Amino acid sequence: MTQPLVVDLPHRLGTEEARRRIARGVGRIEDHLPAGAEAEHSWSGDRLSLRVTAMAQQVSGAIEVREDTLRIELMLPPALSFLSRAVEAALRRKGTQMLEDKGGSGS
Repeated sequence: MTQPLVVDLPHRLGTEEARRRIARGVGRIEDHLPAGAEAEHSWSGDRLSLRVTAMAQQVSGAIEVREDTLRIELMLPPALSFLSRAVEAALRRKGTQMLEDKGGSGS
């Protein structure tokens, strides 16, 4: 079994504001997926569970919103594990952008 990809993103927003920004941005996930991909998400307290299915592969994960950190954990299927460094870099870049996005119109 593969190990989860874990990325911690520090922030200074506090739990409530970070959660609000993540909640607003999570709806835009499908904008970055190939045609035919499906994305599902649900909240339980300050933990967002995600599942993306595309091209016969499924990626599942969660984002835990903490007072000063987001902890992102993803389980990549074995067929995609070679992409872990690229996925980590994208999570750091896009996650930081999402946290910095104060308005509702980010891309």
